[in-house]
Amino acid sequence: MSSVRIGVDTGGTFTDVVLVDEESGQIVTTKTPSTPANPADGFMAGVHKVLEAHAGSRALDAVSALVHGTTVATNQLLEDRPDGTSHLGFITTEGFEFVLEIARQSVPDGYGNSYFWVKPPRIVPVHRVRTVGGRLDHLGREVRPFDEERAADAARWFRVRGVTAIGVCFLHSYANPEHERRMREVLEREHPEAVVSLSSDVLREYREYERSVTTLVDAAVKPIMRRYIDNLSERLGRPFSVMKSNGGVLSAAEVVHQPITTVLSGPAAGALGAALIAGTAGHPSVITLDGGGTSTDVAVVVDGEPSLTTEGSIGRYPCKIPMIDIVTVGAGGGSIAWTSPEGTLKVGPKSAGADPGPICYGRGGTEVTVTDAHVFLGRVPPHLLGGEIPLDVAAARAGVEALANRLELSPERCATGILEISAFNQSNAIRQITVQRGLDVRDFPMVAFGGSGPLLACRLIDILGLPAAIVPPDPGNVSAFGLLTVDVKNDYVRTHVARDPSPEVVAGILADLEAQAAAALDREGFARHVYARSADLRYYGQAYEVRVPAPDGPVDAEWLAVVAERFHAEHERLYGYGYRDDHRHAVEWVNLRVSGIGPITRPKIARRPLQEDEPSPVATRDVYYERWGRTVIYRRADLGAGAVVRGPAVIEEYGSTLPVHPGFTATMDDYGNLVVVSDDR
Repeated sequence: MSSVRIGVDTGGTFTDVVLVDEESGQIVTTKTPSTPANPADGFMAGVHKVLEAHAGSRALDAVSALVHGTTVATNQLLEDRPDGTSHLGFITTEGFEFVLEIARQSVPDGYGNSYFWVKPPRIVPVHRVRTVGGRLDHLGREVRPFDEERAADAARWFRVRGVTAIGVCFLHSYANPEHERRMREVLEREHPEAVVSLSSDVLREYREYERSVTTLVDAAVKPIMRRYIDNLSERLGRPFSVMKSNGGVLSAAEVVHQPITTVLSGPAAGALGAALIAGTAGHPSVITLDGGGTSTDVAVVVDGEPSLTTEGSIGRYPCKIPMIDIVTVGAGGGSIAWTSPEGTLKVGPKSAGADPGPICYGRGGTEVTVTDAHVFLGRVPPHLLGGEIPLDVAAARAGVEALANRLELSPERCATGILEISAFNQSNAIRQITVQRGLDVRDFPMVAFGGSGPLLACRLIDILGLPAAIVPPDPGNVSAFGLLTVDVKNDYVRTHVARDPSPEVVAGILADLEAQAAAALDREGFARHVYARSADLRYYGQAYEVRVPAPDGPVDAEWLAVVAERFHAEHERLYGYGYRDDHRHAVEWVNLRVSGIGPITRPKIARRPLQEDEPSPVATRDVYYERWGRTVIYRRADLGAGAVVRGPAVIEEYGSTLPVHPGFTATMDDYGNLVVVSDDR
């Protein structure tokens, strides 16, 4: 029996599954409705479904690897539930109990100035913060000894009040973790039921506020992640891996110790899968747009690599872990259309999700969604998943008509208005990831995937001036496919602030980080290890750093000069100036980083046979673009390489639909991607 690898991506509406047969290279895809009450149910249903489709058996014996993308770990924070962090406590250095209250002085974009901004609640209120005596300086030298008695009092205080998840962040513990480790020992003795996160384990990097919040987010999601992983492991009866935000995967057994690394797990997989698909087809630099039921995630891929950041956030909580630079907007197929108090039409960010879902699902949904607008306009078929989920077109029409009456619009104008607002919400996210990063959006084709990703591709080409939109095969399963394309990857960081760093000290820190990475890869069973070095540098006096790759090999004066030169070049590229030849502006080193990578064999994307004849539509139906008209419907599976479809038309497949507007043309390339361009360009 041939072995297979399976990727499972749990989304807000559907759970997407991809199977790759390692012997034949065959790729099998499927989808199943997500089960928000217990995501493990949808996971198991999807795994059994794809195995049955491949070999007619639901047995897991042939599965050699199973990789999961999930946001279970952080849903409680993203949804801002009042009880989401009620189990959470914080221990910090004496005199620093208000570090979370003070936070940062910056005001979020869109508020104009601080007068209009109300500070949100802290992740841990001040009455659940305890302090412990003891002090280290910025080099990790002990100034005052650790106060064991105060530490025990703090542990007992949390135990009495039933606080079961505790984050520990002591001043300068990035330089010396000794005091934090002693605090953990006290907690294990005095409060053994508590789940503990140490900042020196989660983020060994300076900046107390961000390090504190990142540690607390990790502690907050540990209990739910452990329950979820344990549940899945028991039901699977075998090990599996989980996608991380940094573009790598990690075994589930290891992930429970660092659950914060799984935020943006599914979106990260989508960006990587889209990057591989686009690169194979000759497009190394693209914008990726992952449209789901609840939200749309966008990222930028440059020369085959998605951009990374350590300035991300989970909801309103800053988290400085390495993650693919993704911007998320509440503009998915389930996004709800509503009227503001002023009587204007709004769309999202609230979503109908999988339960009850859009009105057309017939599961009790009562609010018009983006999907209902598409159904009313005829741009999607009256069913999903090849007929597995029938849609109630009449109910969608009634919902749109009722909303249109409230707005005093025609139903068609109301529905197209919903889609137009959703398209502009998505375009704003794309501008944020490109224009605000100094990139020209017109230089990048867009890879549109996810169940709802291709639906607005033509409008986004028009709005943004994109050269093309690329719709991969099985676009609804690209994120699940991406799970099977990524290596095991762990990131390690150490703060070392110096204007004239010693090569010996730098070499020692990198050697220590590489040893940690090697130990983790050994535990994962990898004989071959790859290490990627990088460093964060800045000009002396600046507040934030620029990360640049660092070369392999021995660390000496020449090595330091190469990294500094890369910093000058990157700073100039990002900000338009640099001080390469101005010695008044010294270069300051801040953080040293190592990524330990365990490489895997990626699935091959096969070429499609050439289609000699003109493609034939399989049906027609009434579709509204600028007006109602009888429109041809194509089945994507019938299209070969070179097939050309001119709008107005609709191209349907199992997991998604591509409406080709008038004035646009979709061409199938050699790898099965539909390349959509405007006839005006």
